[in-house]
Amino acid sequence: MNTTSKPNQAPGHINRALTATEIVANLAHLEGWSLSGDGVELAIQKRFDFPDFHQSMAFANAVAYIAQRQDHHPELVVAYRHCTVRWRSHDAGGITRADFDCSAQIDALLR
Repeated sequence: MNTTSKPNQAPGHINRALTATEIVANLAHLEGWSLSGDGVELAIQKRFDFPDFHQSMAFANAVAYIAQRQDHHPELVVAYRHCTVRWRSHDAGGITRADFDCSAQIDALLR
């Protein structure tokens, strides 16, 4: 298990897969995010809609900036009028606190 902190994480942060109860509790604090995948590749995801491709790409680039700063990278699907963001921590084998932290930062972009 990786117990080291990443550059922008609080000391003592442990990148471990959350339990089902923890995932459900954390999802309750994020609007529009849902579980996706099967039990092996479980992730949280959200589709963001935009008026055109240019704004979808601008959003994807903003997500990339956040991801790079956090050293935690999502799966992005960019289409003409939407961008889907999917988080899961491969090194932990599931959904972690970092996935929820990054999701909240992305939501803040559009407030």
